[in-house]
Amino acid sequence: MRKLLFLSLCIVCFIGCSKHEKSPELSNKDIAKVLDEMTALMIHDVTNPPLAARFFTYASLSGYEVVVQNDSNCISMKGVLNDYPDIVKPSVPGPHSYQLSAILAMIATAKKMQPSGSLFEKYEQVFLDSCKKIGFSDDVMENSKLYGQQISKQILAYAKADRYNRISNYPRYTPLTKEGSWYPTPPGYFAPVEPYFNTIRPFALDSCSQFKPVPPVPFSKDKNSAFYKLMLGNYVDGGAGLTPERRAIAAFWDCNPFALKSDGHLLTGMKKISPGAHWMGIAGIACQQSKFNFSKSMEVYTIVAAGLTDSFISCWDEKFRSNRIRPETAIRSYIDPKWKPLLQTPPFPEYLSGHSSISAASSVILTHYFGDNYHYTDNVEEAYGLPARKFTSFKEAAKEGAISRYWGGIHFMDAIDNGMTTGNGVGEWIVSKLKAKQAKQS
Repeated sequence: MRKLLFLSLCIVCFIGCSKHEKSPELSNKDIAKVLDEMTALMIHDVTNPPLAARFFTYASLSGYEVVVQNDSNCISMKGVLNDYPDIVKPSVPGPHSYQLSAILAMIATAKKMQPSGSLFEKYEQVFLDSCKKIGFSDDVMENSKLYGQQISKQILAYAKADRYNRISNYPRYTPLTKEGSWYPTPPGYFAPVEPYFNTIRPFALDSCSQFKPVPPVPFSKDKNSAFYKLMLGNYVDGGAGLTPERRAIAAFWDCNPFALKSDGHLLTGMKKISPGAHWMGIAGIACQQSKFNFSKSMEVYTIVAAGLTDSFISCWDEKFRSNRIRPETAIRSYIDPKWKPLLQTPPFPEYLSGHSSISAASSVILTHYFGDNYHYTDNVEEAYGLPARKFTSFKEAAKEGAISRYWGGIHFMDAIDNGMTTGNGVGEWIVSKLKAKQAKQS
């Protein structure tokens, strides 16, 4: 009888151990690689900056939701993000790795949302092959993928409800003919990007206008007016005032996916990442430098991405309300017809500065996680031929990213200053909601 009882206990222990077999650990570098692959597809598809941020957010949310269901140290986004649903925990037939499921959930979401998402198939297979080499069993990989797919499906339903899919039904936006209003600029003369982005559901904001900025300096041709002085500032500082360091700053933060290179009669697209991709890269640098574990890194990426999207929603709400003329158009019309900005002008109205807004929001969120006076080297742009730059804080980087638009000649100074104010508000709001949820759960 005792032998039978002992044998039974052994069988139970064996089954239990098999069910919870130890899988290899993944790291924040594996998350970063998925985001890098998403960025490569965005460059391939010439994805506009606001839409790129939206893609990053839903992919990161997919991975983070898996983490929340399997790591009690992480909090749910329900109560932090608007209309966030109850995500049903998947039931899989055998053991799985939640970290592997998180990565595969991100990939599944990116595959569905990005226009060239089918190209992710090759990366996914390479990734799974590498997982097998480090010790993941076929069963664990299969179950992990099933888990991730079921989470992704629920996050995609949440994404579908944000109203972005309605934008294609809105009337085509026609630039205003009123003097002082934005108009398409050379060399591409692109149509305005995402004029209805303010109609989609924000992730954490009460509304797109929650942090509505003060109105821009009003347009005027009067040489004694405040606006004319703004133009003169751009004209001088964007010309004779461009030192080698200012040129380097402008180039480092250019992040214009619409940039074109003219070769005679041929315009060639230049491979550049979006501003959001740059800040997601900075988030990755900090996570790796501070040795954040997989779960915490996934949280950082998710909150930064949500902050990026809400910053773009706020900024774009103002852009197509004030609809202000770009420095390139204004200076050529009223000061010097031969003047050219250092950077190519992006295809949307001038006020607010998008880069200023999203950089400020990102810096607030990253400072929340890593602290102020955080020294790091930003090498995100090295892959695109630009040398790394060193910073002593995220706020310093945000200020440099903002002023880069002035040195580049594509924004007036009030758009930069007020863009940072709006971005700071967005970042602080998201952090406050996060803290409130954490306090409630503790």
